[in-house]
Amino acid sequence: MSKGVKLDKKSLEYAILGGTILGGGGGGSPEKGDEFASIAVNYTDLRLVDINDIDEDALLLTVSLVGAPNAKDKWLYASDFARTIELFKNNCDIKLGGIITNENGGEATVNGWLQSALTGLPLVDAPCNGRAHPTGVMGSMNLHKEKAYITTQSFAGGNPETGNYVEGVLKGTIEHTSKLVRMAAVEAGGLVAVARNPVTAKYAKENAAVGAITHAIEVGKVYSKGLEECPETAMNELCTFLNGRVLAKGKVTEFEIRYEGGFDVGRALIDGVEITFWNEYMTAEKQGQRLATFPDLIMTFDAKTGTPLTSAMMKNDIEVVVFATGKGNIKLSKTMGEEELIAACEPIVNKELNKYNK
Repeated sequence: MSKGVKLDKKSLEYAILGGTILGGGGGGSPEKGDEFASIAVNYTDLRLVDINDIDEDALLLTVSLVGAPNAKDKWLYASDFARTIELFKNNCDIKLGGIITNENGGEATVNGWLQSALTGLPLVDAPCNGRAHPTGVMGSMNLHKEKAYITTQSFAGGNPETGNYVEGVLKGTIEHTSKLVRMAAVEAGGLVAVARNPVTAKYAKENAAVGAITHAIEVGKVYSKGLEECPETAMNELCTFLNGRVLAKGKVTEFEIRYEGGFDVGRALIDGVEITFWNEYMTAEKQGQRLATFPDLIMTFDAKTGTPLTSAMMKNDIEVVVFATGKGNIKLSKTMGEEELIAACEPIVNKELNKYNK
């Protein structure tokens, strides 16, 4: 744990801010991310470790959140994150060598910080994806293509006072266990903490979004410095840093959201630009012209304060800025190039995606 970059309150602030932006509408609650990760940085000398400083045979465990950020009955304790590691260890006779998060997001970027602090396992800078994504398979580093790979997934979450708490361990293929974990999230009230998919550091180095946590911290630092002047300056700095652009600015109208199968699904209209989301923003288009398509990064911000707004934070009549940048400007895993995984989003938002990703 003596290796790596020390994580303190300032790096936590930047990680959550940059992670929320890179979440692209998803990736969990920044407030919850701060609540749980603050415990970690106050608890121990927490370090972010470069994957090159980890033995290539070391087994890295992915931690994630599964569910719908806007679900009204979602409930997680800090102990639920620790419980997933305990469940995993109790049911797998393997020696873990580190922890990685599954994606970037306000909560996801700092997921693993608490688990690392409590267990002493290194927190490795190799997320399964450098942006947030809706399905568990998208965060599997293409393990779903390894036919012989059998995963273990442990999960915990839900309010015990209402009888919604669930926990468990699943073993099987990536696709089948991911679907069952999603069902568990529904039963828990909308959200569960998960530990899953152990892989070697060598495999992660070849398939993960290496350095994506550092990237989130850098994005957060750039945006935060801009906010010290004003939201417009922050947006200009972000556009420069991520080679992005502002697609629209105006009041949100025609906002629709529904909780479906463990996801937040919906659409909104801002200054003539329609955006759709399946947890994460999927498309942005105006008058039939596609402006951005997942896995491009589409993100919304409060126009008055500059605060990044996830899809779960959106509502009618607030004034927002819609930002976008191409997928080549962010760190992505190989799963984001798999057409069958992107195609799974199309019937949900009723939009073509792969056609625009050629």
